[in-house]
Amino acid sequence: MPSLKDLRVRINSVKSTQKITSAMKMVAASKLRRAQAQVEAARPYAERMARMLGALAASVAGSPSAPKLLVGTGADRVHLLIPVTADRGLAGAFNASIGRATRTLARKLEAEGKTVKILAVGRKGRDYLRRELGSRIIGDVSYAGKKRLEFADAEALAGRVTAMVEAGEADVVTLVYNRFRSVIAQIVTEQQLVPAPVTVGADDAAPGGASFDFEPDEETILARLLPHNLSVQLFRALLESAAGEHGARMTAMDNATRNAGDMIKRLTLNYNRARQANITKELIEIISGAEAV
Repeated sequence: MPSLKDLRVRINSVKSTQKITSAMKMVAASKLRRAQAQVEAARPYAERMARMLGALAASVAGSPSAPKLLVGTGADRVHLLIPVTADRGLAGAFNASIGRATRTLARKLEAEGKTVKILAVGRKGRDYLRRELGSRIIGDVSYAGKKRLEFADAEALAGRVTAMVEAGEADVVTLVYNRFRSVIAQIVTEQQLVPAPVTVGADDAAPGGASFDFEPDEETILARLLPHNLSVQLFRALLESAAGEHGARMTAMDNATRNAGDMIKRLTLNYNRARQANITKELIEIISGAEAV
């Protein structure tokens, strides 16, 4: 049985850990509010642009002059996967869920005879995938130390992806990230970026089959619009992941704080029992000594 000193040291250690987890919970809660506001502001624009480009991809499908960022390279051999995770841990299953989803998708594609390349965003995803899919990782991006994600970060990542598609190094680009739903729920999402998924909705089609005049020409507009859309979709994924990370860490630290409190209660109870047993033993020894005299 542990001594009283060992129990006191253990109780103090757990109390210190509880203070840390409680502080991390409050920090995550404060960051979550700002991150959630950014996500809610970015979603409508990103979703509407994705629908619009889906309709545009349907109208130019089969055209030999269609941009690669819109309709792909015409092949389906090389798949580029972009898993988005956090740079730090202590967020429950937030990072592991993306790692598992990416690994499952990569195995499925390879079983179909495809070549898989991985561009990992976030150190935790890189470390998770390196154990089993290290040879497929062609690079990684980390935003550790940045207080706030900027659109320029997404533009730099989009430029890297664009260069690979234009050079024929990737035929299909798929984004894997946690979509923020609530503080306790994040949804693992697989979003195909290149080629743009063909989806024509009622609000995307031209009313009455009308035609449009473009100023400047269509090629110039697409040359500006397609890279911008790629940046927008990546920026949205980064924001969704950041909000989900804060929510997951807040939940994980709340559970850790509660568990630490339960452990402190159990250790305190054991300490009091051991202390009472020692007092009883000392009393018995005193009484026995007195009677012997």
